[in-house]
Amino acid sequence: MRAKTAEDRALLELIDPVAESLGLAVVRVRLMGGTLRRRLQIMAERHVDHDISVEECARLSRAVSEVLDAADPIAGEYLLEVSSPGIDRPLTRLIDFDLFEGLEARLETDRMVEGRKRFKGLLAGTEGEDVAIDLEGEDETALIPFAWLADAKLVLTDELLKRGAALRAARGEPEDDGLPEGAPEPEQSNPDSTKDDA
Repeated sequence: MRAKTAEDRALLELIDPVAESLGLAVVRVRLMGGTLRRRLQIMAERHVDHDISVEECARLSRAVSEVLDAADPIAGEYLLEVSSPGIDRPLTRLIDFDLFEGLEARLETDRMVEGRKRFKGLLAGTEGEDVAIDLEGEDETALIPFAWLADAKLVLTDELLKRGAALRAARGEPEDDGLPEGAPEPEQSNPDSTKDDA
């Protein structure tokens, strides 16, 4: 799920080593948009605390730009955006389901599982290659093969917002981020990176 299409997967192979060299992990890569102007979105974070600063986003953006300019894997003009996964982040790696155990999430599978494809509940970690989730209104913990997931994301809840505030406080950032109560954190990005094909 870190990469959706074959093109995304090819880009991820180029971007992963660049991020690793900077002590970062790529959470997700998506090349979006039509033929006129596309957007390459890279979400990344530090291995240690699953956070990333604006400066680290800019550093990764510059390093990735150099590699992509040399390899030239994307035809035409595109906008490069490097950001944090955000507070209501996508869950793209098996480890994410252990890291965010106890928080509410929405999962979507690429096939029917007991008559449905969408699931919502509290994450209960992993068991082998399966994601465990305590579904709303059900007594038993459901196990869903990670390989069957098409999409997974944390749900923006008061608990998640409190966790985000605690992380900001630990970093020494002010509690009031200027957002209306309950609004998601803006993603950090570097929208100035562009590439033009001559």
